[in-house]
Amino acid sequence: MTKPTVDFPEGELTGDLQIRDLVEGEGAEAKAGQQAVVHYVGVAHSTGDEFDASYNRGTPFILPLGEGRVSAGWDQGVHGIKIGGRRELIIPPHLGYGDRGAGGAIKGGETLIFVVDLLDLR
Repeated sequence: MTKPTVDFPEGELTGDLQIRDLVEGEGAEAKAGQQAVVHYVGVAHSTGDEFDASYNRGTPFILPLGEGRVSAGWDQGVHGIKIGGRRELIIPPHLGYGDRGAGGAIKGGETLIFVVDLLDLR
């Protein structure tokens, strides 16, 4: 898959995790206890600025599902993607980095938009 362009959602944000499959995968489904091998792009909703993308590094990210090692929005949002799938996640602050943000990359209270591609499961 090629690096996606992140489109901004229309309408108001709900304050809940929003999940939308952009491409339905045909492989196995991601579940807790597995390691998901993903590529992703992350954008700040307030500015549209990309703050991180595994595509830029050329190396997929390995995400241990259900272990609390990433934000709750990621853990919940990646669960259920099938290999080969591409999913958009809109993660509200309380399921992302909250009021503290993440260093200089993500301000406090930011809603995050990710497009995640599931490449493999281990």
